[in-house]
Amino acid sequence: SGSSTVRAGWSFETQPRLALPPIMSKYRDRKLGKTFSFAGQDCYADTTARGHIRNAFEAGTGIVSNWDVMEHVLDHVFIKLGVNGADGAVDMPVIMTEAVANFAYSRKSMTEVIFECYGAPALAYGIDSLFSYRHNKGKTGLVVSSSYSSTHVIPVYNSKAMLSQAIRLNWGGWHAAEYLLKLIKLKYPGFPGKLNSSQAENMVRDFCYVSKDYDQELANYMDWTGLEDRERIIQYPYTEEVIVQKTEEELARVAERKKESGRRLQEQAAKMRLERLMKKEQELEYYKDVQRKLVDQTKKETKRILDDAEVKDEAHLERLIKELDKAIRKARTKDLGGEQEEEQQEAPDFSLLDVPDDQLDEAGIKQKRQQRLLKSNHDARARAKAEKEAEKARIAEEARLDEERRTNDLEGWLEDKRQARLAKLALIKERDRLKADLGNRKSLASQIRMKNIANLASDTPTGGGAGSRKRRRGGDDDDFGADDNDWGVYRSVAMGANKGDSDDDEEGEEDLEAVVQALEHDLLEYDKDFTYENTLEAQKDWSKSLLHAFRYGPRPFDPASSAETHRIHLNVERIRVPEVLFQPNAIAGIDQTGIIDIAGDILTQRLPAIVGADRRDDFLRDIFLTGGNTLFQNFDERLREGLTALLPAGSPLVIRRANDALLDAWKGAAGWAATGEARKAMVTREEYLEKGADYMKVSSQSSFSFVFLRSHRLFLARFHIPPYLVCDDTSGFANLMGAI
Repeated sequence: SGSSTVRAGWSFETQPRLALPPIMSKYRDRKLGKTFSFAGQDCYADTTARGHIRNAFEAGTGIVSNWDVMEHVLDHVFIKLGVNGADGAVDMPVIMTEAVANFAYSRKSMTEVIFECYGAPALAYGIDSLFSYRHNKGKTGLVVSSSYSSTHVIPVYNSKAMLSQAIRLNWGGWHAAEYLLKLIKLKYPGFPGKLNSSQAENMVRDFCYVSKDYDQELANYMDWTGLEDRERIIQYPYTEEVIVQKTEEELARVAERKKESGRRLQEQAAKMRLERLMKKEQELEYYKDVQRKLVDQTKKETKRILDDAEVKDEAHLERLIKELDKAIRKARTKDLGGEQEEEQQEAPDFSLLDVPDDQLDEAGIKQKRQQRLLKSNHDARARAKAEKEAEKARIAEEARLDEERRTNDLEGWLEDKRQARLAKLALIKERDRLKADLGNRKSLASQIRMKNIANLASDTPTGGGAGSRKRRRGGDDDDFGADDNDWGVYRSVAMGANKGDSDDDEEGEEDLEAVVQALEHDLLEYDKDFTYENTLEAQKDWSKSLLHAFRYGPRPFDPASSAETHRIHLNVERIRVPEVLFQPNAIAGIDQTGIIDIAGDILTQRLPAIVGADRRDDFLRDIFLTGGNTLFQNFDERLREGLTALLPAGSPLVIRRANDALLDAWKGAAGWAATGEARKAMVTREEYLEKGADYMKVSSQSSFSFVFLRSHRLFLARFHIPPYLVCDDTSGFANLMGAI
């Protein structure tokens, strides 16, 4: 029996009556006090049952690991078939399939179940791929069986399987589904939907195909041209947020409420401005009253009045009065809606700077110091203003010259713009590279930075000696700082400390990008060959990136949309998953060679040494594909192209598919059950009781050798096997049939 689907029926029928997965579910309902058991698809009918599903087989293999489940599935099969002999026994022979090189313990246990539990009169085992080959009238050829749990290549000569030359590849439909599931989870780590293996199996079956030229197609798969046709989108269920649409009357009422609220806010703001204005007028009147009291007062009385008013001196009082008066006039003008008067800046008074200190008292000296500080600030502002005006004039002159150059020599002007843009882009690229290098302590940039830090922190800089000692004594000057670039060492240290996130770096990045944007603006306007796709902004656009195309396709992605966040985009996975059969080591990390190399080794190396080179063409004329995992589109063409490259020129290569890759194994077993060979190969209940469960009856007392290739190691097991009686679960089928 296989690990994907159990197919059971009668040998005289053309189709199996049952097809169910080898699973069961059993749980006890505490409220009802009853135990419920389900098998096959019935396990998915109940919510509680789905949480208790168990499989009869070990995941990814054709070996039964849970015999309670297997027995329950067999009970379900025999009941559905209506098999009910004396005391509930199965009163007719049974033919089953098993895995290639099946464990003796597994076969023994299955034999005991059939004879002891069900009392069957006879039992035989077979390989499903060989049953399928027999049903398709095959005599001599190479059977390529790829299905749920593994892939086998088995040569057949004169209707006898040469199992000593059979090779197994540990990859099947289950592995492909699990591999796709891992790729999807890696691609969408925060996917809100629930992903499971059965969904992945459906995706592999419905959307994947074999590429005729994998490397070439993979290189061009993510090109924007035609990507929408190549990818497949799986929409998972989601709950759409319902947005209530308001009527025109409701919208009008909302707008009116907003206007009314705005009017209330304006009234409140006007009221607050009026209160502040009244407060300032009161303060102005208070300070003017203080100023009037100071007339004809002594110094002591003046100081007392100023202290009571919390004012430093008369100059401070004068400034307060001027500021309040200006603020009141400005507020009144704003409320009345008139034009604001331009501020008349008074010329600063620096008269005390020319007066000697001995002619000033203590207050005058203090005021002189303030005037000196104010004059320094005033001069600095004047110089900055002059420099700003000069810079404006320089920029205007450069713009005029640039416009003149563009008018007289457009091609030369465009070439200069292109070269300047490339130079700035190179600086941006170098800056990004330096940031990345500083993050790696083993990089050259990081090591240079550490040396600079060590030299700056050390009392004896690197390269010290007589020269350095002489410099410490002041006898020599190394001219450090004469060149402005010398100070770059401190900037490089700061960049490393902040990993390029300092304010200076951000300003530098903005300056570079602003210059590039200006150059690109000119090129977009005057260069017909320069388009938006060539700009730096387009290259940095996330929606145009390869990663965006890989995850969300060529269309824009809206993270606020529930429908878009519940979508899976399959693109390169469509060819990557089936390609594992041909490149298992390069893609999935399986330490085995591909199916083309396996078949080529059998055809070119093994078979000629056994049957002779002249008989090899008989195998080439019938390369037979069976199993659900060979149903991929282009599978036969890819195998043909690969073998053509390995075989001598002119070899008569013929590759054919099974008429029904899923059911031909069952049909072949049904046809074989009615032959005399099957009756001779069956182990009867009497022989089982006499010779034990290890006994295998064969039609010819010959011994066949199985060669099982895994991780480049050979495991040899010897069994007494009749032709067509060795079971392989690799096609992903379980063929269980009652034969009369």
